[in-house]
Order: sequence, then C-alpha cells, then structure tokens
Amino acid sequence: MTYDITHSTTYSYRDTVSVSHHVVRLTPRQMGHQRCLSHELEIHPRPAIAQSHVDYFGNEVTFLTVEGAHRKLVVTSKGRVAVTRRSSPLPAETPAWESVREACRGTQQGPGLEASEFLFDSPLVKANDELQDYASVSFSKERPMLEAVLDLTARIHRDFKFDPQATTIATPLEEVFKNRRGVCQDFAQLQIGCLRSLGLPARYVSGYLETDPPAGQVRMAGADASHAWLSVYGQGLGWLDVDPTNNLLTSTRHITVAWGRDFSDVSPLRGVIVGSGDHTLKVAVDVIPCDLPDPAEE
Repeated sequence: MTYDITHSTTYSYRDTVSVSHHVVRLTPRQMGHQRCLSHELEIHPRPAIAQSHVDYFGNEVTFLTVEGAHRKLVVTSKGRVAVTRRSSPLPAETPAWESVREACRGTQQGPGLEASEFLFDSPLVKANDELQDYASVSFSKERPMLEAVLDLTARIHRDFKFDPQATTIATPLEEVFKNRRGVCQDFAQLQIGCLRSLGLPARYVSGYLETDPPAGQVRMAGADASHAWLSVYGQGLGWLDVDPTNNLLTSTRHITVAWGRDFSDVSPLRGVIVGSGDHTLKVAVDVIPCDLPDPAEE
C-alpha cells in the first residue's frame, strides 16, 4: 500500500517571537517493509538554519532556527510512503516467554545487543511492582511469548478507556494506570512499562495510522492524527509491533516515523523560543491511500 501523508503543525504566538529553535522528527523511516519514496519539509517563515542528521536510534532529525520577528510558525511535512505486509509468527508457536527473557539477559550480539538497551527505565517509563503484577496475569508459566503479549494488549484495550481529555503529554504513567484512561501514547508507554517490568525489551514507536471516516461520511481534510504503538523484542523473533489502542498486531495501515525509549525520544516537534511564551497549537494530519504501483514491483 502507498500513502501520501501531510502533517501540518501551526504555532500562533500571542506576542512577537524574535528567535526560535526547533527539533523536527517527521521523516518516515526506511525499513524492510516500509520505504519512504519522497519527503519534504515546508517551513514558514523560512528558517535561517535547517540541518538534518540521524539520531542515536536511527531516526532522521531536522534542526531549525527561525530568526526575525514572527507571530506564527507553520511546519508542514509531506511524504509518500510504501508499506508492504510483514509475516508474523503464529502466537502459539513462539518460544515460552521465560526463555525469551533469559536470552535477553545473556551475552548479546547484533540485534540482541541493541535490543537490550530497551530493558531499562527511561524518562517517562519506570518499571515497578504494580505494572509487573498487572502484566503477570497474561504471562503465565511457559506461555508462548507472542500469545502472552497479545493477551496483555487485549487486556489494556479492554481495561483502559480512550479519553483525549484525561491526559496530557506530561501526565505520569502512574496516573494513567490509576485512572484507567488515556490516549495511544499512554497505552503504548503503559504496555512498555509492563513488559520491561517482566524483563522484556520494549520500545516506543511513533507514526501514523490510516483511518476510515464514519459510515456514510466523506473523509475530512486534516482529520487524521499521529499515532503511537510499541515493539517488543524476542531472540529469534526480532521486533514484533503491537497496537494496544486498537488491540492488534500492526498492519500495512501503520506507517512508522520514529522509535525510541518513550515519547520523549521521538516528539514530532519541540523547540525553544525567545519572546512570547503563550501560544495556540493546531495540528492537521492526512493519510491518503494512493492507487500508484509500488516501484519495487514494476
């Protein structure tokens, strides 16, 4: 499947801003099952500096400096991405989760060594006994790894209510767990915390999800949104992506932009300004399927 993706972020400042610096992570990743066919950033006002590099986790990052008085900043990301279906192991045929955990604790090489970094606490996700107890219901003795992960995914989907008004970016994970409410970012970090509490490596993934308009309605421009899910690693299995917000393994409808330890590593846009601290934020996202053939298949 090929998608045209537009992600527009508009900051409107109450007073004039003289200088602003921003870090942007909006370029879709190149992966075995996903290819970014084209991508560009449009920034208004035009930045004095725009430099790109690859961060520690392999995400493409653009650093911007906007100089001169301005009361509005608009950053628009436009890309075309091709996503192909990935094969997943049969859940019941994956190794017992304890053996996967023990393999993660041993001497690591290659992908296993990289994955072991995601065993530890991160700024927004701390392992604790409560999360371990909650996860342990799904991870019974010698249960197959993916079967247990999918059961935990289903329980989070059932036990926690999607409520955009319940949390903000700054809401602690402990509060999300207590109140049983949140959004995709919260649910992804919750499941990461559960898995790390059991000794399993898990990372946070940001991106987009193709959605359908309500029955009988046309697709509204800008009505889509960024999305978040997680990956869990198993020796011999690789990274397995699950989406607790929607209770499923990811599909060709999921487009990956970045990954890291938690949201703090992959924020789409963050910055520092000199001038007005008060502002309003407007975000509009469109994920539009294309009927174009995949160039790799021509």
